[in-house]
Amino acid sequence: MADLTEAQEASAQRQITYREAVAEGIAREMRRDPAVVCLGEDIGEAGGVFKTTAGLFKEFGPERVWDTPISEQAIVGAAMGAAMTGMRPVAEIMFSDFLACCWDYLANEIPKVRYMTGGQVTVPLVVRTANGGGLGFGAQHSQATENWAFTVPGLKIAAPSTPADVVGMMAAAIRSDDPVVFFEHKGLFASKGPPAPPDHVVELGKAAVVREGADITLVALASMVPVALTAAERLAGEGIDTEVVDLRCLVPLDVSTVLASLEKTSRLTIVEENPYQGGWGATLASVVADEGFGLLDAPVRRVAGECVPLPFADALEERVIPTVDKVVTAVRALSAY
Repeated sequence: MADLTEAQEASAQRQITYREAVAEGIAREMRRDPAVVCLGEDIGEAGGVFKTTAGLFKEFGPERVWDTPISEQAIVGAAMGAAMTGMRPVAEIMFSDFLACCWDYLANEIPKVRYMTGGQVTVPLVVRTANGGGLGFGAQHSQATENWAFTVPGLKIAAPSTPADVVGMMAAAIRSDDPVVFFEHKGLFASKGPPAPPDHVVELGKAAVVREGADITLVALASMVPVALTAAERLAGEGIDTEVVDLRCLVPLDVSTVLASLEKTSRLTIVEENPYQGGWGATLASVVADEGFGLLDAPVRRVAGECVPLPFADALEERVIPTVDKVVTAVRALSAY
């Protein structure tokens, strides 16, 4: 009995990194379904530039893990064709900034096939990509581009913040008959958390309340979730009880969880890495104003990226993207409204 207890405690204390969770999530689905294949630049023996596909080539071989030329159009185009003919491809675009290189496929072709064929043809594929700033990669490799995909009807958009959610949401994404853009945040790759339990699936479009509170609702996505949680802990020392909602997906968008939180708090701050101009937070604020205006006791506030190209220098990049200090300042002001 003592040995069993020790084993359970060790299992409970074990943690994995976000990047390990990406490979684990894909591997679980490849073991479950032989139709799942992976393709992208250097994802084979190299294990991916961010080591998010480590071990897949060794386990599944070149028949199911395909190294591709350096061509985003080729990667996504091949994935589209494979999906239309019965496979469930998982395509990697190395940096989310490079989605612009295959934008015709992603915006004009893939999300419209099911509609234009009256449901006769589906495109069940996942486009994975490393997203966001905070690591000093410069203007062309640091953008948070969820808002690009958010403008395109027909795409689902997932952006997990924890290793367990990576695994669970990857399962849901690969099993979806709709195309999914899966944003993995570069700033979270080294972060750690509990591993996902066996057969873990997180339904796309279900937000999570990751911190209970009564005074103000903070809604965040991906790397902004730990920023929001850290801000909430600091604000607790000032007597401001903050609830943090991890949105997890943009499409489907779980407005119900946000409104349920506002029934308690009556105040909303949205934290997003996207630029303020055209950010997804503007849509969420608009929907809240339409469907939950009576719940609000104060204006909705947004803490978002600045509308400038991302600087290379760390000190300047920090001026552009949301930080704990910026969130604390915004919530403190809203609390006093």
